[in-house]
Amino acid sequence: MRLRALLDTDALGLRLLGGEDELDRTVRGVMTTDLKDPSRYLSGGELVLTGLAWRHDAADSEPFVRILAAAGVAALAAGEAELGDVPEDLVLACVRHRLPLFAVHESVAFATITEHVVRQVSGERAGDLAAVVDRHRRMMTSGPAGGGPDVVLDLLGTDLDLRAWVLSPTGRPIAGSKLAGAALPADVSAKLAAEHLAAARTGRRGPHRVLVGTTTYSLFPIRSSGRSAAASRDVRETVLSDWLLTVEADAGDWPAERLDLLQGVTQLIAVERDRRDAARTVRRRLAQEVLELVQTGAAPAEIAARLRVAAPVLLPGLGAAPHWQVVVARVEWDGGGIEGGPVAQSLLEEILVDPLTSGPEHSDRIAVAHTGEEAIALVPLPAVSAEHDGSEAGILADALLEAVRDPLTAGLNDDGRLTLGVSAAVHSAEGLRGALEEARHARRVAAARPGRVCAAGHQELASHVLLLPFVPDDVRRAFTARLLDPLRDYDRRHRAELIPTLEAFLDCDGSWTRCATRLHLHVNTLRYRVGRIEQLTGRDLSRLEDKLDFFLALRMS
Repeated sequence: MRLRALLDTDALGLRLLGGEDELDRTVRGVMTTDLKDPSRYLSGGELVLTGLAWRHDAADSEPFVRILAAAGVAALAAGEAELGDVPEDLVLACVRHRLPLFAVHESVAFATITEHVVRQVSGERAGDLAAVVDRHRRMMTSGPAGGGPDVVLDLLGTDLDLRAWVLSPTGRPIAGSKLAGAALPADVSAKLAAEHLAAARTGRRGPHRVLVGTTTYSLFPIRSSGRSAAASRDVRETVLSDWLLTVEADAGDWPAERLDLLQGVTQLIAVERDRRDAARTVRRRLAQEVLELVQTGAAPAEIAARLRVAAPVLLPGLGAAPHWQVVVARVEWDGGGIEGGPVAQSLLEEILVDPLTSGPEHSDRIAVAHTGEEAIALVPLPAVSAEHDGSEAGILADALLEAVRDPLTAGLNDDGRLTLGVSAAVHSAEGLRGALEEARHARRVAAARPGRVCAAGHQELASHVLLLPFVPDDVRRAFTARLLDPLRDYDRRHRAELIPTLEAFLDCDGSWTRCATRLHLHVNTLRYRVGRIEQLTGRDLSRLEDKLDFFLALRMS
């Protein structure tokens, strides 16, 4: 399509500010950006949409326009929502470089312009995919009439006979076409995600072709059309959160028209990704509120009230406040210059989900906040009986990264590092501060290990570590509560005197006879009580290590 046709479309709200003699230029695509230098993502012929977040003063306009002109873009459209009227320095720079400039009225969303351009360009170039873009609104609405990315991929199958999938940056399946059948095998998905991240880090322009066995796949990055993502100044800030469109075909044999059509499809799928990002806002806010209360030492009753609000949002229909775990993550880059908190936040929202779970709304039970350089996840767990069998429940640090280690290592390349710490589950607001410090301390343990991607759990905070003076008091209290609270709760409900029995058993060096005599119990009664202690805590009082842990917990309580 030509620029003149865009200007004549009243619904787009475009106003020409310069370049009237260039309105016969052909538009081959559309891109939203607020990068100071978006050249790596430009191939020529694009209508570039910008919210002007890159402009801090008048001197910024000239280099920005020079980059666009050198890349051969068709025109620039600047939104009026942020700054009001388009700055005069930008108008003059576009005149100097003969780059047509439009103003976009604040009432018009960039997504509306993107949709229109993709629909027109695709329809003019090839009829085989016109149905995809013409049915954009229906495909991207929720409910039975829509279907999101799956419908887009189904049309790729019916119109172009292409097997295609949308994958997360860790290789988790987001969507797949009916023609594709079952999801890709986990090892294939992980390899494709790793190749995508490695290519993105080196600046290679997609699509990327990958051979797995005897099958060739082509990978198309799906970048958010939202302005928050477009404002990123460094590829490392977004590479670990980009989705990718995987097509079972060799795109190296395709004509330019078909490549353009697939790029248009990625823009359609990006709309669904933006909807997913918007849906996370409530969960992020809940996590931020709880985190601020915990870190400022708010009363447990106030924290508990906030948790009661969060529980129905994160676990609909639960009916009661669940137990909670805390996961702390930190992403660090050599040389600094990038705030790691938002990157770690996006990563936690991806990896704190079963890797076999498909669909775009994967984080609807996870609340993640970020503060400074770290991200903190509040993960609800279904409430368990106080008389559990001692088996480990909830998230395990080792399992957390097992399915995503290879892709993330590729995305971090040789200058980034991800470390995570996982707390034990806590059952009350009083325990959250200790769980937070425990997770932070576990993350420091992980940071001391080699490797680009490392995690540690509360199980690895051994009792001898607790003797070290630098361990926070909250970690010590969390350790003590984890061992003794199940026994205290049981004693309170059953008057079983398990705590006094444990103290006496340790004082008697594990002698059944001496302990039974001291407590005036039959040996069988003593054995029953010790067995109950072991059942409730998952420990073995015949092991020296577990005896030492109980000894320390009792002394620190």
